[in-house]
Amino acid sequence: MAEHGAALQTYNNELVKCIEDLNQRRDEVSKEIKLDESEKEKLEHDIAILHERLQKVNTSLARKIQIRDEYDQTIAETEGAYSKILETSQTLLNSVKMQMTHKSPKKDFKA
Repeated sequence: MAEHGAALQTYNNELVKCIEDLNQRRDEVSKEIKLDESEKEKLEHDIAILHERLQKVNTSLARKIQIRDEYDQTIAETEGAYSKILETSQTLLNSVKMQMTHKSPKKDFKA
């Protein structure tokens, strides 16, 4: 019976040692989990900040693109109007020149 008691004591000691080892491993994993959770929270916070910045940049970009498009339209309209003014000026100049040549005093005109 003493042999059984000694074997039981040996098994008990080994079992206690295994449980302590498992507890130690669990504690190490728990520490790693806490570190990972902390990093996860920080990353989620950073993502939220970056997402907010991205929204602001997208809003600003959209507004600036709209303003640029308005400038493009104004420039195109202004250039079109200016071209028409140039054409009209050329036509007016040609008309005035033609009238001047028809109304120029003749050399043999006597007063």
